Amino acid sequence: MYFWLKIFHILAMTIWFAGLFFLPRLFVARHGKEIDADPTYWSPVTNMLFFRIMTPAALVTITLGGILIAWNPAGAWLVLKLVVVAGAVLLHLYFGLLLYELGHDRDHHGPTFYRVIGWVPLVMLLLIAGLTGAKPSTLGDLPPPPSGPVDAEELVPGLEDGVPPLELPES
Repeated sequence: MYFWLKIFHILAMTIWFAGLFFLPRLFVARHGKEIDADPTYWSPVTNMLFFRIMTPAALVTITLGGILIAWNPAGAWLVLKLVVVAGAVLLHLYFGLLLYELGHDRDHHGPTFYRVIGWVPLVMLLLIAGLTGAKPSTLGDLPPPPSGPVDAEELVPGLEDGVPPLELPES
């Protein structure tokens, strides 16, 4: 089961990032009045890409990633990967905002901006792949996370006698 969850997680992530790569290219085409900028083509294609392909793929990626984390949490690499994934989610939402603005003919950026921001998903994907492949257990001088169950005595000193029972007020 774990194997198939991981396979579908990777497939959904691939579809999501393909959209993150392609959407800025469509923004450039619209700004440059290229053949792809025709409103009868541009609006349905970008809306389908964002709302019917990218967003469901992002939701599946995040959901399956959460299940995989609950199944097997480990290492400092996971925290860093989650930070990069949070950045990818914010970029996805920003692309949605740009799509909304461009759909209402409010273009606040030039083609150079769209070309530069089109490289951001590649950097994020390389970071995610590098962290997932290397799986560092710690970073620098930080201690590694615990590998097994942690006793309450280790977290809170003075609980050697156990946790006292919780007394509820009478109502």
